[in-house]
Parts: sequence; structure tokens; C-alpha cells
Amino acid sequence: MLKEKICDHLENLNIKLPTTYSCEECVKTGDTWVHLRTCQECGITLCCDSSPNKHASKHARAHGHPVTISAEPGETWAYCYEHRLMKMNVR
Repeated sequence: MLKEKICDHLENLNIKLPTTYSCEECVKTGDTWVHLRTCQECGITLCCDSSPNKHASKHARAHGHPVTISAEPGETWAYCYEHRLMKMNVR
């Protein structure tokens, strides 16, 4: 059985669940999104990199918040932007 490669950011998660199903930044500008991600540092929910504005990854770089989880119903993965690693089944 192969062991999943995980960084310290993903190994020590204290999951912050999304409190809303909308990108806070897109709502301000009237834009749309494709999928949503929730920052595991501050809990903000923002749009993914498939969305026009890519707010989640911009937030991660600007604020140094490395880990996000999918805010999509039924998806249970986390992603570390810093180490470019994913962890499945985090909740």
C-alpha cells in the first residue's frame, strides 16, 4: 500500500467548514464562479482557479494562507498551495 505524501500543513488540519456557498469577492463585483474553496487559515470562501477571478489562490498568495478545502457538496479534499499537495477525505 502506498503512503500518501502529505506536508505539515495538510497533516495538522483543523477543518474550517464553509459558512456560505458564494465567493465573497465575486459577490462584491457581481462576477460569477465555477467552484468554491474555503481557506483553512481564516475561513473565507472564494472561487477556484477554474473561475475567471481565481480569488482563492490569489488570497493564499497575498495572505500566506497555504491550505484550502473544497467547499463543494460531497467533496472532501484539501490542497496546500505552498507544497502543491492534496489530501483526500479530510472530513
